[in-house]
Amino acid sequence: MKGRKLLMIPGPIEFDPAVMEAMGAATTSHVAPEFVEVFGQALERMRQVWLAPDGQPFVVAGSGTLAMDMAVANLIEPGDRALVVNTGYFSDRMAAILARYGAEVDHVRAAVGDRPSTEEVEAALGQANYKVMAITHVDTSTAVLADVENWAKLSCQWETLTIVDGVCSVAGEELQQQAWCVDVALTASQKAVGVPPGLALLVAGPRAMETFRRRRRPVANYYADWNSWLPVMEAYEARRTSYFGTPAVNLVAALNVSLGQILAEGLEARFERHRRMSRAVKAAVSALGLGQVPVRDEVAAHTLTAPRYPDGVDSSLLGHVKAAGAILAGGLHPEIKGEYFRIGHMGVTSFGDVLATIGALEQGLMGVGYDFEPGAGLAAAQAFLLD
Repeated sequence: MKGRKLLMIPGPIEFDPAVMEAMGAATTSHVAPEFVEVFGQALERMRQVWLAPDGQPFVVAGSGTLAMDMAVANLIEPGDRALVVNTGYFSDRMAAILARYGAEVDHVRAAVGDRPSTEEVEAALGQANYKVMAITHVDTSTAVLADVENWAKLSCQWETLTIVDGVCSVAGEELQQQAWCVDVALTASQKAVGVPPGLALLVAGPRAMETFRRRRRPVANYYADWNSWLPVMEAYEARRTSYFGTPAVNLVAALNVSLGQILAEGLEARFERHRRMSRAVKAAVSALGLGQVPVRDEVAAHTLTAPRYPDGVDSSLLGHVKAAGAILAGGLHPEIKGEYFRIGHMGVTSFGDVLATIGALEQGLMGVGYDFEPGAGLAAAQAFLLD
């Protein structure tokens, strides 16, 4: 739409027109045969996108925080031990949720912008009999990418369940839930999955479901209890109806459209597209003389970039960038909130969107009087995308 600003924050993102068409369609009954088919198909497609053929999908109206809450509420009982591999703000949130349900929580931490080593994670796992280890795949506050594959496999060796907060990663970063021994992988609809906000999405693997079924106490959260939602998910997948709470009909329809698009693109092609966009943005940021929050390339996420403001520039930059056509996000991590900003590039974001955003960033930097070579960021991004 002419005059509309490009939304390049780490969620909500830009959405495909076909997804928005599903959102705007006439709302049907949640027991209508056409909706039963759509919901059942969406659940089947989640297994394919999560790469979890033996997993149990859950689609519940709510936010990413609800997905986190559901994972913890159904697996943790008072007195259980939990280890959080902490890479930022949302790792702290996961720890708070674990503690709320009675877990004794330990952390293995790194400095802001870094992640613990595999050796540090392994050593931490050996310190106690942990029921759960929680990993934030991409911490949206720092743009740090966790080493989920190696850490989850370690956790499996220790017979510890792994919960992966994939709110800013699922369908953007490579995640092979079953092959990597991830027991629960969760996300929210408005990130790389590509659906407007409102759905909490998670897939629980066989070990997680077995642990849930062996609980000694009732689940302490009424709305999040898998005992209530599991019959609903099983029924719709079998193309029958069941009821606990009214599903978000249009959002589920939009989810089914988006999951179909993701599978049509192909998961490896999609992961590679996200890697290329990320490298292009980061090359541009570097060419403009801006540092980043992640301390080195291998710990930097591919779904967003967290550039640091250059000397003499503050958050007023974002207003100038917006005026030039792109909306970016400010900092979030409390220790460095005023030192950086965030660029989201996930889901249906295109290479053209990336170039338009870098162009707007350059105009914004000019607007705040930053001294740089005009066009340097665009040239770096373009060279990377054409390579």
